[in-house]
This record gives sequence, C-alpha cells and structure tokens, in this order.
Amino acid sequence: MTKAHAHPSDKDVDVLEALQRVRDEAANSGLHFAGHVPPELAWQLFRAKKAVLVDVRTPEELSYVGRVPAAKHVVWATGVAQVRNPNFVHELEAKVAKDAVVLFLCRSGKRSTGAAEAATQAGYPNAFNVLEGFEGDLDEHHRRGNTDGWRNRGLPWVQDRPAPCIDRFSRELGIARNSLRTGRSTDG
Repeated sequence: MTKAHAHPSDKDVDVLEALQRVRDEAANSGLHFAGHVPPELAWQLFRAKKAVLVDVRTPEELSYVGRVPAAKHVVWATGVAQVRNPNFVHELEAKVAKDAVVLFLCRSGKRSTGAAEAATQAGYPNAFNVLEGFEGDLDEHHRRGNTDGWRNRGLPWVQDRPAPCIDRFSRELGIARNSLRTGRSTDG
C-alpha cells in the first residue's frame, strides 16, 4: 500500500512565497526581526494556520475597539505612558512556540514592531509585524480606522459587548450606542 504524500496547494505556495519575499526585504533593509507583513497576507497565513497572530494591545483596546477572533493576546505596554510589560517574553513563551511564525498586531503597527524585535531577541526567528495595525494610520482629521488597518480592510474582527458604563451614559445622553462606535451622531 502506497502512502499519499501531502502537497501544498498553489495558494499555500503563494502565501509562503510572499512571506519569504517579506523576509528577504527585511534582511536587505537591516530590520532586527523577520519583516513587515501586509494585513491581507497576515489574515491568509492566520486563516491557513500557518502563523499565530498575537495582539499586543491592552485589554481595554481589545474590548472597546475590537479584536481578531482566536488571536493570542500578550500585552506589550500599558497606561498612558506606555510602560513596557516586563513579562512580555515570558508570557509569549507560555503561549507561542519559538519555531512558530508569529504575526504581531497592535493599533497602528508601532508597538507590534517593538514586540517583533523583542521576540526575535528572545529566540523567535519568525517574528513579523503586521503593517497598519488593527486601526491603521491617522487620517487628515487625526482619526484612526478610516484609511487602512485590519478593521478598515474588511478582515474578520469582533467587538465585545460595550461596558455597562457606556450603555448607561448613552441612555442618559440620548445617544444611540451605534454612534459611540462609529463616531457619528444619529440625530441628523
């Protein structure tokens, strides 16, 4: 009896070739981690289970802004001063194998770059930053979420139920809950 050999599909090969191009570009640019991955490629790798997605935003950001379902969560920095989590590497090691392809995601791609660098220094050779982050860059009105980023590109994400205080304030102020999420008033 002959055993069938598993061959990667053309789509798998394309995704892996794209990842290798990212890695080559990073090496040529002198980056201290594996490279910057566009959000769409990150989603393809994550969906195909060829990478682990690690969101490094705060729990508050995940709850109020949204998150990618099934992504791991390891906080990079907290508070207004963005104090680095001293246990970041230990928490990462508890959740992700060192030989995994790791895609780090934050709000705009800045904190996740630092996380990818720290992970690389800690022995993760396949640590990548997801370009644009979850919310993307600021637009001309200094608002995020309108020009690029994971959420704006229509990639999968969920929003947790709003905190009770948001519901209470929205009722008191007569503001529809949806306007709190979109930033648009519903009164015309």
